[in-house]
Amino acid sequence: MSRRALRRLRGEQRGQQEPGLGELGPDDGPESGQQRPEGVVRGRRGVSNRFELITSEELEDDLPSKEERADTRLKEHDVAERNDEESVPEEREGDGQRNGEEAERPDQTVTQLQPVLSNKPRKKKKKRKTKKASAGEALEDNDLEDIDSLLEKIEDTNGILQETQSGVIADSRPLLYVEHRNLNPENELKRYFGARAVLGDQRPRQRQRQYVRSTWLTVPKNTWPRYSKTGIAMQLVETRRGVQYFTFEHHREYQQVQFKFLDAVESMDPNNIVLLLQMNPYHVDSLLQLSDVCRMQEDQEMARDLIERVLYSLECAFHPVFSLTSGSCRLDYRRPENRAFFLALFKHLMFLEKRGCPRTALEFCKLILSLDPENDPLCVLLMIDFLSLRAREYTFLTRMFEEWESHRNLSQLPNFAFSVPLAYFFLSQQEEHSEMESSQTRERAARLIQLALIMFPSVLMPLLDHCSVQPDARVASHSFFGLNAQISQPPALNQLTSLYVGRTHSLWKDPAVMAWLETNVHEVLHLVDIKDPLVEECELKRKMRYQSAPRNIYRHVILSEMKEATAALPLEVTSQPVMGFDPLPPLDSIVSYTRPERTNHPSNESTLSLFFRSLLPNFNLQGDIRHDGDDEAGAGQDLNQGVNRLMAAMRDMLANIQFQEPPRDDNPEGDGDWD
Repeated sequence: MSRRALRRLRGEQRGQQEPGLGELGPDDGPESGQQRPEGVVRGRRGVSNRFELITSEELEDDLPSKEERADTRLKEHDVAERNDEESVPEEREGDGQRNGEEAERPDQTVTQLQPVLSNKPRKKKKKRKTKKASAGEALEDNDLEDIDSLLEKIEDTNGILQETQSGVIADSRPLLYVEHRNLNPENELKRYFGARAVLGDQRPRQRQRQYVRSTWLTVPKNTWPRYSKTGIAMQLVETRRGVQYFTFEHHREYQQVQFKFLDAVESMDPNNIVLLLQMNPYHVDSLLQLSDVCRMQEDQEMARDLIERVLYSLECAFHPVFSLTSGSCRLDYRRPENRAFFLALFKHLMFLEKRGCPRTALEFCKLILSLDPENDPLCVLLMIDFLSLRAREYTFLTRMFEEWESHRNLSQLPNFAFSVPLAYFFLSQQEEHSEMESSQTRERAARLIQLALIMFPSVLMPLLDHCSVQPDARVASHSFFGLNAQISQPPALNQLTSLYVGRTHSLWKDPAVMAWLETNVHEVLHLVDIKDPLVEECELKRKMRYQSAPRNIYRHVILSEMKEATAALPLEVTSQPVMGFDPLPPLDSIVSYTRPERTNHPSNESTLSLFFRSLLPNFNLQGDIRHDGDDEAGAGQDLNQGVNRLMAAMRDMLANIQFQEPPRDDNPEGDGDWD
């Protein structure tokens, strides 16, 4: 049987199953010889638009169920097989005989076949729509409970999405969850200035790039050297309580390059680092150190480009399981191999903040904090509040304060003590909140800012000074906020307050903020005048705490380069050399490999020894000096050997000196002629 005949038969069969004919049996078709009722034919002729019957509400209730539709399909298949043998001889006969047989058929059958043959494509489309609708109904009826149970499992396991009864999906992701799209500063700049202003002519250039590697932290540039294996790899150390601990590892070849880098740093010549980078363009410590040199020379673009190369090199060495967004991957800062990643992320977010991308900088700050939230080696908690306020992520800042206050005591840091009430004040100014919610938020902001002023009174006057605001007579003459409050505070607290004021004073210049601050300052003075017990309690806390700052705060102050905070660093920190590739390394570092001891120590040689070394490069006065230094006899013998070498070198030097005689003149008068 040909496909055409089978389609014709199936078209006839579908025509019998149109709306209003659902009660007909499988043997009521034209093939069975029975005549269709006239009312049915008249009903079909009376309909001007047959598709109006599809959306009839009366017929939707009479649609066959799933089992009835399956039985109907089986009956149609049986009818098609029974008519297969009858249609084959008709297919082989000539056209004239076929037309003759069609002429002998009743007029009713011809009337039935004409709309069927003329509307074949419409029937197909309606059948497809019916299939889609039936599939959707089956999904809604049978799998609704499965979808609900699946959503409940997702809520229990990941805690990412929660669906409330009202249908609103609430965001319950982890606090330090990082989004990939927020790691690209171009996305933030597009929101500010538009895609055309940001991209410009970059799209055709990207097509010409020879190498393409998908990275989240940076986008490789055409001007960068071609990336190859650098000798850095990441390994999974262990997994505890759902948290994975990773570490970077240096291969033997990379260790040799690292030793050369340390020699170049000791030479105090940046050109040696440049030469090393020409041979190893993706050595991370060399890139970090050279970036600081470029930044000191006011070459900000090159400094930022070098930091991006560090991030690209380290991201290419990631472990396949390491995730930037999960917040459950850890790196130990005590390992020297991991410090470059922390420092590169910190310096990159500093460039992003200066570039005007606070939202992207906040995302990198969350990433650094997620790598080691317990220890926080770079103390990014001192700046995450500032970035949240700059990016207008007030909800994130308040949520962090509520979740971490119980176990981290964030209110004891001046930056959180002042920034959190400021965030609540900004939230109260938003129009999408109701009047009751705004009132409650303003009350909480006033309560927190008053507590911050009582706990840290030394912040107010420097803050007003940076904002170029003159305090009123009552505040200026009161001793609580006077000069005594700044002098009497511990040195560690002075560093924290100086760091906060120098970094966030621009956020307090809003006139509305200043008016709100003035009101709460007068409320605090009233509590001080009536000698509220809270004032004395906070004073005792200031004297007992903040005696000495931990090492990570010093490291943060050095990396931030805030003049106000750097001037308050203690002498034991400023007296030791600070390297850009490893500022203030931890005292409990975990060293996986050590630098081999150098046999030559030019820094310990005398001036005479250096003079002879300049004349004789092979000369070594301390070549055989023993390293123990405990045996006095051995030390005296080494001294004698050194003196003997010095005398031998002098004899060799004098012996090699040859005096050239002046040219002899046989005719001193010089008046002879040439013959």
